[in-house]
Amino acid sequence: MNTIYTSKYFAASQCDNSRRFYIDFGHKTVKFSLCQLLAFRHRLKSIDIEQHLNGENTHGLEVVSLCNREHLFVFNTLEILDLLSLVDGAFAMMEINSVIA
Repeated sequence: MNTIYTSKYFAASQCDNSRRFYIDFGHKTVKFSLCQLLAFRHRLKSIDIEQHLNGENTHGLEVVSLCNREHLFVFNTLEILDLLSLVDGAFAMMEINSVIA
């Protein structure tokens, strides 16, 4: 498995043999197909971060289900921002890799 991108809290990897992606959430590693990873990115980008920052989301928590509700996570605002960074960085690294190859 090759590490694609690492953020403060999370890490994204890719397995060349199975063509799967893995995100290490610290306490759990979740396997993604490309379609699931795209859906996860879309879900993260649909979160209204402004609600977290201006006090409308008073708890600062977001519940995210992954992979057709196989996994359920509760993330705080900093973790959501870090996940956004991780997913954007992972896709940027994959794009760079496709240009080089």
